[in-house]
Amino acid sequence: MIVKNVEKKENNTAAFTVESDAAEFEAAVNAAYLKQKGSISIPGFRKGKAPRQIVEGMYGREVFYQDAMDELAPKAYELGVKEGELRVVGQPKITDVTVTEERTASYTFEVELYPVVTLGQYKGLSAVKDTAEVDDSEVEAELEKVRKRNARKISVEREAQMGDTANIDFDGFLDGERFDGGKAEGFDLVLGSGSFVPGFEEQVVGMHIGEEKDLDITFPETYAENLAGKAVVFKVKLNSLTVDELPELDDDFAQDVSEFDTLDEYKQSLREKLLKEHEQQNESDFRNLIMKQATDNMTVDVPDSMIREKAEEIVRNYARNFGLNDSEMPLEKLLQMMGIDSESMNQTILPSAEFQVRNEILLDAVIEAEKIENTDEEISEYLKKVADSVGAQPEVVEQYFGRDYISNELKKEKANDLIFQSAVATSEEPAEEKKPARKSRKKAESEDPPAEESAEEKKPARKSRKKAEPKTEEAETKAE
Repeated sequence: MIVKNVEKKENNTAAFTVESDAAEFEAAVNAAYLKQKGSISIPGFRKGKAPRQIVEGMYGREVFYQDAMDELAPKAYELGVKEGELRVVGQPKITDVTVTEERTASYTFEVELYPVVTLGQYKGLSAVKDTAEVDDSEVEAELEKVRKRNARKISVEREAQMGDTANIDFDGFLDGERFDGGKAEGFDLVLGSGSFVPGFEEQVVGMHIGEEKDLDITFPETYAENLAGKAVVFKVKLNSLTVDELPELDDDFAQDVSEFDTLDEYKQSLREKLLKEHEQQNESDFRNLIMKQATDNMTVDVPDSMIREKAEEIVRNYARNFGLNDSEMPLEKLLQMMGIDSESMNQTILPSAEFQVRNEILLDAVIEAEKIENTDEEISEYLKKVADSVGAQPEVVEQYFGRDYISNELKKEKANDLIFQSAVATSEEPAEEKKPARKSRKKAESEDPPAEESAEEKKPARKSRKKAEPKTEEAETKAE
């Protein structure tokens, strides 16, 4: 193959043409014939035994051309990128494919190039870093969580109330016909938890043990397509009721749930744990503010393809938590299976993907500007650290990721350290830009953001991990 006409264009794209000679094309055509011959039936020949000349005579000389071109295209693209010394992003476009009478083939590709970056200030930046504090209410809230986890289930004989755990049988009908996913027996439902479709739990309240009741429910318009906005009937039977009996807060409780002998010691350990969490969160917030300043200070046009690729990577990584490991599954189908709609994609995943891409671009630029390199000893030490963190041998990690990838990750870590080691943490913002005092994440989530924050200063609201993660359709619709 020969690479011709490599042209870099103004819009940060490039085009190049790659030509294969007649021998390469002939080999690809013959490979396509051999791959398909077993399924070819020609009168007068046993299936899979027809000579290539006979097949081409019957179906045309070009019958295997498309498969041959498909076979050669990736090789042509890789050669063009390598010889053109192009750093490409996204998927290439094939703008022209030609097969000549001499049976040579040529491809013209158009590609997006890695963006040109102009660094701004990335050293000596400053940002607010909150002082970690823990108040008594947080400790009490943690204690309450532990009490609920260790509560005893007590059966009660009365009508159902909010907060009860109702064991129920239910069966859903649409227009008199049972619908899929609407039936279960012996299901424990915490009334008031909002686990079921709106109106369901409220109608269970007041039922007595052994009572059977028809619940009239209308599904929300945003529900699964086959039930959205539909009026259905759930036939429900209440089997039993239980309530949680919380343990007393005393030394015995502390001994049961921890390694401490007294409640005061246990409370102190919770306070220390919360303080450490707040310190880690404050450090993370500080680093995010510094990184945002550094990325805002650089000048770069981020290709949309890079953001889309990163967004798909985020979705597929999350999908693996649910056993969805099929890398060939179309993204649209995967999003549908996970219950991720276009609003979630645009408001949560794409902004996160853009932030990550801009960070990576920044670190690459810093690596180049600072001429950051690694020694073999540093790479080996980094490999061991990574291997230890995942419980594997360094050789296995290197074989899986490749030494070049590991080396580049180490360079990024050095670039990160360079940025943050020179950063300055301040206790408060300048008076003219001072915003309302930052609260711990748990307290802040329950309040609205300050209305007076300007558009330029406003940053995307931070969400807890559970809120930020997309929900699966199964999780949202279970037993509804």
